[in-house]
Amino acid sequence: MRAGVALLALALTGCGSGEPAPTAPRLPPRHAGFDYQIGGAYPPPAGVRVVTRDRADSPAPGLYNVCYVNAFQAQPQERADWPADLLLRDRAGRVVIDEDWDEPLLDIGTPAKRERVAQRVNRWIDGCAEKGYDAVEPDNYDSHTRSRHLLTPADATAFMRLLTRHAHARHLAVGQKNTPELAGERERAGLDFAVAEECGQYDECEVYARAYDDRVLDIEYTDSGLRKASARWGSRLSIVRRDLDVSTPGDEGYVRRTG
Repeated sequence: MRAGVALLALALTGCGSGEPAPTAPRLPPRHAGFDYQIGGAYPPPAGVRVVTRDRADSPAPGLYNVCYVNAFQAQPQERADWPADLLLRDRAGRVVIDEDWDEPLLDIGTPAKRERVAQRVNRWIDGCAEKGYDAVEPDNYDSHTRSRHLLTPADATAFMRLLTRHAHARHLAVGQKNTPELAGERERAGLDFAVAEECGQYDECEVYARAYDDRVLDIEYTDSGLRKASARWGSRLSIVRRDLDVSTPGDEGYVRRTG
């Protein structure tokens, strides 16, 4: 058990409480066959040992399973499920939107609001644990960069810490999604491995590999990105090429390649 995990376990249970410490979460294997299935579950191809699926889907039997959770933004179809004051608003009172995905940002700008948002997200994390997942991938850790300076990196790290504490208590590992500029905060945030989109394309794999001792799941969305990632990191990291819509076999745009 790593020292940081051991200290977390003591903090969660209470030193000297007489209760057994939680089991440290199992981490994903390094340099393993990987598939990214957040657009819909399907039978993993031969050689796959690690798979990521949406929290609405069930894990793949016999594999290391990562549960995708949109933790820092609201899915467009779930916007009405969130209290209005937990959607980030600009100074004119307008909801701040991630325009690429039409997702409202969640307001994690104060300790009280972080706690309230975490209560909801942690229920999803509970669902991942109950389904039998091994880890969670809280997406949009970098949403502060789209917040029009209303949120800070410190807000993101503090909120992530609420999620990782809860996930670790449920014996789930937690992956840092993108956000290489916060890789140095991994211990403070309580993160265990990385899920990087296009780290080969953008020459960011080294940041994650160093921070997480090569426990990195990399998704490339272009052939050039796959070539770059494979050329330097193919013997060390878990790398897959997917289509941008992360579609399923049989869909017109489905792409999955390795190496």
